[in-house]
Amino acid sequence: MDILQIFLSESFWAASLRIATPLIFGVMGALLCERAGVLNLGIEGIFAAGAMAGWMAVWLGAPLWLGVGAAACAGAFFGALHATLTVPLGLSQHVSGLGITMLATSASYFLYRTALPDVTSPPRITPFQPLNWPVVSDIPFIGPVFFGQTALTWLALFTVLAVWWLLARTPLGVALKAVGDNPDAVNAQGLSVYRLRFGAVMAGSALMAIGGAFLTMSAFDAFFFGMVNGRGWICIALVIFASWRPGRALFGAILFGMFDALQVRLQTEAGAVVPSQVFLMTPYVLSIIALVLVARKADYPRALLQPWFKGQR
Repeated sequence: MDILQIFLSESFWAASLRIATPLIFGVMGALLCERAGVLNLGIEGIFAAGAMAGWMAVWLGAPLWLGVGAAACAGAFFGALHATLTVPLGLSQHVSGLGITMLATSASYFLYRTALPDVTSPPRITPFQPLNWPVVSDIPFIGPVFFGQTALTWLALFTVLAVWWLLARTPLGVALKAVGDNPDAVNAQGLSVYRLRFGAVMAGSALMAIGGAFLTMSAFDAFFFGMVNGRGWICIALVIFASWRPGRALFGAILFGMFDALQVRLQTEAGAVVPSQVFLMTPYVLSIIALVLVARKADYPRALLQPWFKGQR
């Protein structure tokens, strides 16, 4: 199979969208946090916490959507912790975020081992199944790519639309963007900077955790060590690539998914003559190149990383 055949393949684009799904949740969550002026480097650990919480809830007998809710609650909890440390206390967002990553990741694996101390093979759950909608799923090319996905992929696409509408069409979105650019002006309007930033970080972290839940409840149907595999850091880079715009963030996530799906197929075709590590690093190298090309023109929220205290200028 040559490159052209790969790009014309339905399975390639379906896989690209499937691989992009957790990134879409993660990048939307990170975008919400950063639009409000708070960098959340805890995303890698929040992914793991969401994957663990969602999988554990379903493994204990909860319905799949209740598992998604459990993952969102786990993410909101770690988001609240990060917001407490960085918004009213004004601690370093870098240090707090990295601490959240280590805490959430370690706590997830600790709880897994505590609940299943003697298990060597991860127990599996019945995950979300492809929707396979009547009639539209039979449309050539479009049907398998879009209508053969699970409900979580559609939820991710809806999330992009919801975040765009929130930021572009609602007073809350305008206030959220303003608090990331000029918190003094927001405070002068009688709005609470603390509440806006706190809410954005909790909501954004809940979305990140749902991205983790996709891994265990749609992609792999089990929880295991190292399954997040750097996706959180990719989301941080994608927010910069997207210049904090939801539509461009969706494009960036699908672009990375496409690179990842491509490297899998190239491994199959040329794995005998080229080391597999070359293909594994390809999506990350291409992402770095794309990031470097667009980062110079990135329109940063002007108050990003800057703590704000009421009464101080």
